[in-house]
Amino acid sequence: MAAHQQLTADWWQTRATRFDLVASLLVLQEAARGDHDAASRRLAVLSGVRLLEVTTAAEDLALDIVQQHVLPDKALADALHIGVAAVHEVEYLLTWNCGHIANAELLPRVTTLIESYGYRMPFVCTPEELLGEGYGH
Repeated sequence: MAAHQQLTADWWQTRATRFDLVASLLVLQEAARGDHDAASRRLAVLSGVRLLEVTTAAEDLALDIVQQHVLPDKALADALHIGVAAVHEVEYLLTWNCGHIANAELLPRVTTLIESYGYRMPFVCTPEELLGEGYGH
């Protein structure tokens, strides 16, 4: 967990300005959870990020993802992250959630479902994967 936090901090410091950063209200809600001081720091980092609307189309996608058992029912919020990103044509979906989002075994099925709705699946990756060439070498 500490390594993920450090890699994420490194990404924000070295690479974030190279992207048009977006998030949804769902991301802000998740960032606000937990330790008050840590949550305040997370929310401060996100303060300048453009918010994407959680649309009915994104909600429908998320519901279909769990109703078709592509992701388990308990992962509805994770499916909603994917749905929002797809509906808003986000290029990269950056996450440390390797259980339900950045999961190579699940992504082909998620992608098939997203594309059946006529959307393009965002490229799902971790902050480490977007740190750039030569990081850590």
